[in-house]
Amino acid sequence: MTRLAVIVPTLGRRGLVARLVGHLERQTRLPDEVIVSAPDATHVGGYRGSAFPVGTVFGKSGLSAQRNTALDHALGRFDVITFFDDDFIPADDYLERAVKAFKENPDWTVVMGHVVCDGACTAGMTWEEGMAALARFAGGPLRPEPPRDHVGAYGCNMSIRASAIGDLRFDERLPLYGWQEDIDFTSQLRRKGRVVGINAMQGVHLGIKAGKVSGTRFGYSQVINPLYLIRKGSVPASFALPLMMRNLGANLIRSLRPESYIDRRGRLRGNLLAISHVLTGRIDPEFILRMRA
Repeated sequence: MTRLAVIVPTLGRRGLVARLVGHLERQTRLPDEVIVSAPDATHVGGYRGSAFPVGTVFGKSGLSAQRNTALDHALGRFDVITFFDDDFIPADDYLERAVKAFKENPDWTVVMGHVVCDGACTAGMTWEEGMAALARFAGGPLRPEPPRDHVGAYGCNMSIRASAIGDLRFDERLPLYGWQEDIDFTSQLRRKGRVVGINAMQGVHLGIKAGKVSGTRFGYSQVINPLYLIRKGSVPASFALPLMMRNLGANLIRSLRPESYIDRRGRLRGNLLAISHVLTGRIDPEFILRMRA
């Protein structure tokens, strides 16, 4: 029997995590345990009366560190580990499809679903808006497509064959929000098997803006983190450099008339600061911990 854990890192979104945990009771294949990872108890609730065990683990703050704290708690007890962001709403058959994918494809190590609506690209959505968006797509006109291989997985929703992980952990040199820590981690798992996207596994990413880092810090990470991962050797330059240039270009152009929900000018400042550091040979993702921003 396949045992599956859902890991949810969270920071400052106590009510949102409670809604997600409650929503997971609708899954056609219930998780064997949900593990909420937070810096301390002020970020989580009680989660009583669930149809599955809900555990909480506490440790260092930061997305990579919180993922690792939960991984250390889960490895050795589960066959599949699914990561959900605390603002991701999975379709009711999401976990059932994930387990089925691993059973039918022994050469797959990572599976991610299709984000039918991503509030990270907009001002974000409320829970109610996200549920409505999910309902519009559930069982709807989405045409089944063959599984697609990816460099890495989008961390808001990704499932991993636990036996492939071993000693690998998320890179805690990518601090705070992380930015590409998901791609870094899952790209390294391609040595063990395929990283695959399945469009029949659906969900909505609300893209809640609360709890994110400042625009300047994020802009710094947009440049430094991809270059750091290229130097590390975990992500190919053919993926990381276009990603970096797209973000730099978007911040440069849109800083003239920025969106109300994105600090484009702050991001551009961070981009330019990072470029100045790169020109002096400095590639240090942890610099954002020492920034005034």
